[in-house]
Amino acid sequence: MDKFTGKIWILGDDIDTDIIIPTEYLALKTVQDMAPHAFSPLRPELAGQIREGDMIVAGKNFGCGSSREQAPEIIKALGIRCVIAKSFARIFFRNSINNGLLLIESDKLQGDVKEGDEITVAINESIEYHGKQYPITSLPQNLVDILNAGGLVKAMRRLNGLD
Repeated sequence: MDKFTGKIWILGDDIDTDIIIPTEYLALKTVQDMAPHAFSPLRPELAGQIREGDMIVAGKNFGCGSSREQAPEIIKALGIRCVIAKSFARIFFRNSINNGLLLIESDKLQGDVKEGDEITVAINESIEYHGKQYPITSLPQNLVDILNAGGLVKAMRRLNGLD
């Protein structure tokens, strides 16, 4: 999980969990069943365009709203490698880490990038876009361990010798 490159999708400020996955789709049986409906109130076509390894770049307060755990699970199920935003709702941030979805805070990137372009992320170091480096804050090692394991449950199973 050290360094990766991917295509970016740009979203705005205050992307709440009702935009990430509208309430009416929560009754579907699996996260995979829900994923095609992700972001549908804002951009109905987006879920079908996202490919494995893509990234989301957004504004402030990403993941606000209800604390539904399905929101980060669905983003991960779409194949999104990480979400980079100016800021995240705190419960969404922790739910994402616990589900193995990397979140990175960057207050300058969104204004500089164009949708469809590629960026390179070096975990706990920087984001590179068109030769420019955007420094990022390092995550604590315990959170990196959870992300590397694929989520909190998997990390605890690994830590306790169950896997």
